[in-house]
Amino acid sequence: MGRVFVLIFNARTENEGIHTIRIGDRNKVLMFESEDDATRFALMLEAQDFPTPAVEAMDMSEIEQFCKSADYDYEVVPANGDLIVPPEQNVDETDWREDGSTPTEPKVQPEEEMSNTELDNIRRKLEGLL
Repeated sequence: MGRVFVLIFNARTENEGIHTIRIGDRNKVLMFESEDDATRFALMLEAQDFPTPAVEAMDMSEIEQFCKSADYDYEVVPANGDLIVPPEQNVDETDWREDGSTPTEPKVQPEEEMSNTELDNIRRKLEGLL
């Protein structure tokens, strides 16, 4: 499989963020095979008072590489499979803001995270795929 659909908040901005589900102390990115399934999930998030994320088509290998570099888990949600619903509880504090501002308390970043230059390079590659 080449293309999957992921949910992006503040797409194509300096404050862009990918939707993850927190399981314990781990974050998981959902990669949907079906754009319709991703859109349904996005609408369910909106119903939980989340800002509406954009559904973006991306290369699966790029998302896998991002997850590996960010130490995130990922799951492919098959088309025509069971309906996936968001967890009933959301995190209290996200790493991004809808208005582009930064969180009030700075997050401590582990040393193994990628530099801004590396992230910008990956972002440009991902944008080139669209």
